[in-house]
Amino acid sequence: MRTMLRVMLAALLLGAGAARAEVIVYAAILDGASESPPVVSQGTGTATVTFDLTALTVRVQAQFAGLTGVTTVAHIHCCTADPLAGNVGVASQVPTFAGFPVGVTAGSFDQLFDLDAGILQFFNPAFVNANGGTGASALAALLAGLDSGRAYFNIHSSFSGSGEIRGFFVRLVPEPAPVALLAIALLAFAFVRTQALAARSPRAARR
Repeated sequence: MRTMLRVMLAALLLGAGAARAEVIVYAAILDGASESPPVVSQGTGTATVTFDLTALTVRVQAQFAGLTGVTTVAHIHCCTADPLAGNVGVASQVPTFAGFPVGVTAGSFDQLFDLDAGILQFFNPAFVNANGGTGASALAALLAGLDSGRAYFNIHSSFSGSGEIRGFFVRLVPEPAPVALLAIALLAFAFVRTQALAARSPRAARR
């Protein structure tokens, strides 16, 4: 079973443009300005998803601080119609990632999912059903969304139930294509610009 799953994952990642890669890393910068519609929040954060072909695992990590409300749920959403824009349903665990800190304005999360033990445990059943009905097909859809900039991490809160801070993922490892590098630069610029505007307009940030 383990050998079959490794072959399946290798084939999926090959199709997603990660040939012969053992570890694939995606990262996102989270802020209110990236929500759709934008949310006025001083909250910021980061999220990282790491696929390990050798260990057959997916590691989800997140850090956040400065939220206006307290956390309720957090998810990976996929796959939007257009890169780096729009809203779409939840792809990952529901109602939230197991162990994600709830009821706080700042915190961190680090969870390792064993694909060999249960690939379906990582996904929202609705996402699986909408993408072929199996763990393998759901994984293929998620990887395609991650590689094309159409998947995002969203932290929902009591202040904004549809999401207070979010960010679209871009691939960091293996070295991303020029388009992904541009996306990283744009995300970083947006993050710095949002922080600068919030610092200059404290009254607006409190609304």
